[in-house]
Amino acid sequence: MGWHIYCEKILSILPKNRLLALDVFRGLTITAMVLVNNPGSWSYVYPPMLHAQWHGWTPTDLIFPFFVFIVGVSVAIVMNREMAKGTNKLSLIKNASVRAAKLFGLGLFLALFYFNVFAADYSWVESKLMSVRVMGVLQRLGLVFLVTVIIVLYFGRLGRALWITGLLLGYWAIMMFIPYSDSNGVVYQGLLQHGNSLAAWLDNLILGSEHVYYSKAQPFAFDPEGILSTFPAVAGALAGVFTGDLLTDKSRSLINKTKTMLCWGLGLIIAGELYGLVFPINKALWTSSFVVMTTGWALLILGLLTWLIDIKSYKNWSAPFVVFGANAILFYLFSAVVARLFMMIPIGNISLQGWLYHQVYSPIFGNLNGSLMYAISFLLMSYVVMHVLYKKKIFFKV
Repeated sequence: MGWHIYCEKILSILPKNRLLALDVFRGLTITAMVLVNNPGSWSYVYPPMLHAQWHGWTPTDLIFPFFVFIVGVSVAIVMNREMAKGTNKLSLIKNASVRAAKLFGLGLFLALFYFNVFAADYSWVESKLMSVRVMGVLQRLGLVFLVTVIIVLYFGRLGRALWITGLLLGYWAIMMFIPYSDSNGVVYQGLLQHGNSLAAWLDNLILGSEHVYYSKAQPFAFDPEGILSTFPAVAGALAGVFTGDLLTDKSRSLINKTKTMLCWGLGLIIAGELYGLVFPINKALWTSSFVVMTTGWALLILGLLTWLIDIKSYKNWSAPFVVFGANAILFYLFSAVVARLFMMIPIGNISLQGWLYHQVYSPIFGNLNGSLMYAISFLLMSYVVMHVLYKKKIFFKV
């Protein structure tokens, strides 16, 4: 089968009059996430495929906020449709709560799904269950989704804009001006250091050092998907809501919508970078400048995709990303589970992943390119599975 025919068959499965660019954007985002999460060796990764060490950003830092933005777009599309049908708000909140709980539960499942087969004295109960990481990617998405739904149901455009402003400026003010202290009584204020910020202090206080990602950080253990930093993430989702409203506005042409996204995108990127001079761009703290900047990039990329795919009709290249995007949550779960299995399956005294990298990829491609080729191979393997599900119209819904 030729590539052109294959792509047409893939795209024909989608409903008619669907904005393909949004599906491709989702697919590109999840593809990028799986790619950067699965190198052959973490010792050999190209810098753009790593997170910024602290302040600043890399392309990898854009991935998670893009998901948050997409959540907002989806909320707008679904809630607008349901409210137009007169669906009861409490019923919608109940459904959203169930979905948020499922996402949170799946996140906990991934946090627990690992067993160290190479340590004879390894205790899964002590190492995983009793010290489970409470927050994470899916947990944050679940919480952000629920809060965003509630705000959308009870506040109009002005109210949502005020929520965005309040969340971003409020987070900056709280982080800068509320003092906090360590166990020795030393008082701090306005610090944005690794392990020393108000967000870190709150994570350490509520979640505890054993239940966060940076458990060894000093003086406060913290989580990059922590409690306080989840609030500005809601602002990013609400920006997605405004975008969803724009995309579903039948009174505006697609060209007009595209121009609007591109203009707002460029403006927010500039605004975010300028804001970063006052409140540094930082993914681990999810600073307000980070939200503004990443929202700008999301709008810019979505606008460019809309122009390229839905206006200029250059669609065939996008088919693989449609396949990945159609089952984004399942793709993420599948990749995470398989990656952990590769780390748990022993080949001699090393894992299957380690054996594949050291015995196959590194000798052929070298250290850096071997690590990258392993990640690409992982993607291709995943595509085969996602392709079969897509062709059978099996879509995982939370």
